[in-house]
Amino acid sequence: MVDAFGKMNTKIGEVVLGNAPKNVTYTSLDIQKEILSIMANRVKQRTRNEIGDAKFSILVDEARYASSQEQMAIILRFVNGNGILIERSFAIKSISDTTSLNLKNQISDVLVRFNIQVQNMRGQGYDGANNMRGTWNGLQALFLRDCPYAYYVYCFAHRLQLTLVSAATEVADINSFFSDLDNVINIITSSPKRINELKSSQKKEIEHLLEIGERETGSGANQIDSLQRAGGTRWSSRYNSGKSLIDMYAAICKVLEYLNDHSPNVRTRSEVGGVYKKLTTFEFVFIFHLMRRMLAITDVLRQALQKKTQDILTAMRFVHTTKTII
Repeated sequence: MVDAFGKMNTKIGEVVLGNAPKNVTYTSLDIQKEILSIMANRVKQRTRNEIGDAKFSILVDEARYASSQEQMAIILRFVNGNGILIERSFAIKSISDTTSLNLKNQISDVLVRFNIQVQNMRGQGYDGANNMRGTWNGLQALFLRDCPYAYYVYCFAHRLQLTLVSAATEVADINSFFSDLDNVINIITSSPKRINELKSSQKKEIEHLLEIGERETGSGANQIDSLQRAGGTRWSSRYNSGKSLIDMYAAICKVLEYLNDHSPNVRTRSEVGGVYKKLTTFEFVFIFHLMRRMLAITDVLRQALQKKTQDILTAMRFVHTTKTII
């Protein structure tokens, strides 16, 4: 990035990298972070100028990333001077305390730093966690005390995810199916060697189907895919996981057969054999295709509910239509 700026601006180019004194190379960790911080603040200031004195809404979500550190993403939603609805990712904050009061203070600090008036807030969009939607002490309730018009909307896409999780958990066969699906994926993706075996088997399967005319050719068709893990509550990931398994079903069966016959470990052979038997039963295949169709229907609804231009009446119609199709 420094090299690119040096080429665009001769004054910068004269003092960075190869032209810099050895003690001022501008590539230390502290300088890198400072450059990125300056750029981030310039982007935020531009968003601030877009908002002007207009009313706005906030969308907030929190998640724990790989190092178990909690993060909070803040998105601003507003109508710009041209009457166009805009959503801008504004900040990502590392947080050690996820209580509603701390989240409110952190969000307020971000807004105040860029002179965005909290009193101009006209909407809040969060998930359904108690610290976010609590009626008395949740984040939405705390902001409502300062901004009585900042109405809270419980994220429709998140509600859909929880509904699907609950429905699937209540049906024993469906619940068992997803558990078995996870086992298949875990066994295949547990080592690079097995992943390579799957890709090799898949390539041979595609070549065979092309030879007998069972698959069409074309740009982007017949790619060598990889198995996708399913998330806990992100049911769109389960749809993608199911699709990838159906597309690679024959190749997966061949890999499991190979592992069952050639694995030197008795315990591994037993585990693989059990998964293979489950994978090839009528019940598993039936539920497999049933859930693929069901999740394809609900995935259309999920995407519709997450559209920037979505409104409550259209969302209700989408829900009604989806229930009818199901």
